[in-house]
Amino acid sequence: MRRDYIPERGKMETVAKIEPFAAGAAVDRRALEEQCERLMREHGPSVVRLAAAYESNPANRDDLVQEIALALWKALHQFRGECSERTLVFRIAQNRALTHVWRRKQSPGELEEADEVPDSRATPESQASAGQLRDRLLAAIRSLPVGHRQVMVLLLEGMSHAEIAEVLGITEGNVAVRANRARKELRNQLGELR
Repeated sequence: MRRDYIPERGKMETVAKIEPFAAGAAVDRRALEEQCERLMREHGPSVVRLAAAYESNPANRDDLVQEIALALWKALHQFRGECSERTLVFRIAQNRALTHVWRRKQSPGELEEADEVPDSRATPESQASAGQLRDRLLAAIRSLPVGHRQVMVLLLEGMSHAEIAEVLGITEGNVAVRANRARKELRNQLGELR
């Protein structure tokens, strides 16, 4: 435990942090499991939302979340504290999601469940339903090019351009450009909802 400045709260707080492991030090498996469980408790809902942006099939989405959790657990012993825990989790989640998408495109034998096609004749009352709006937004996000989708998902998780740049390994300027293009595409797709 150590005291850190929490920008979102504007004050110093005692926070649980993963202490970096010294090179060659014996790794306590139980400590890694506890840290992984804590990180998944703290960031699990965000990881699930990120997975939903890459996978529409619920069973495959659950598999992707499990892949992310396993990759996080495997990476914890190498964590050196050079970035925040949140950045570590999102970097791993983004990389696993991209690998998942790439593998899915490489396996021609799998049939993907078709998404429901929205009825263009739907009544205004049914279009106003929160669930349907969420589904349409999620479908629109899934249709974005991967680079734009990555930035949009992280923006929706409340990350700053600097944090997104660190997670994706790109410049803040590139994040801004991708975000602008993603917003423009989403406005084009969802414009009639205004």
